[in-house]
Amino acid sequence: MVTINMTATGANIKNMMKARNIKVKDVQAECGFGTPQAIFKWMRGDTMPTIDNMLIIANMFNCTMDDIVIVNK
Repeated sequence: MVTINMTATGANIKNMMKARNIKVKDVQAECGFGTPQAIFKWMRGDTMPTIDNMLIIANMFNCTMDDIVIVNK
């Protein structure tokens, strides 16, 4: 069964942001969040971005959603 590894996906989001010099506040603004808490939850692997937000960050990172999500096989 294939499942999403939330911790690894969160670390991947954090690493991709760092590699592209994208700040939490940049993601917050693009996703329309009033506070950055959701992004920190993604980076810790506590929660996953919604499909809409995943599309937004994939666009920001210039990659596909598959490049962001890490799966357990």
